Amino acid sequence: MVIDDSNTIRRSAEIFLAQAGYQVLLAEDGFDALSKIADHHPDLIFVDIMMPRLDGYQTCALIKKNPRFAATPVIMLSSKDGLFDRARGRMVGSDEYLTKPFTKDSLLKAVSAHTALRGGRL
Repeated sequence: MVIDDSNTIRRSAEIFLAQAGYQVLLAEDGFDALSKIADHHPDLIFVDIMMPRLDGYQTCALIKKNPRFAATPVIMLSSKDGLFDRARGRMVGSDEYLTKPFTKDSLLKAVSAHTALRGGRL
């Protein structure tokens, strides 16, 4: 699943992941994502930090507090590469942090690392 308020980022990630053979769910913000997560139980979630209504930190915290999804890897996406942002992401339970704009290789490397830990499924 890719959660980002930028249509360009959502579509780029969708294309990169679909070309690699993954099924991709898209969401525009945290509220949109939470219902889709409950319905589809994605194996991996990419979430933008800066979003309206429910930001990435809040979205990640809600996902991780739910026992059904606590083990689901969440990778934060941000144009900021600061130590504070990375630390805050870890505090809410994120598993990794990718800086935007990401490359196809960096996105697929993150997917491989986190799906391998879960038995290779996505």
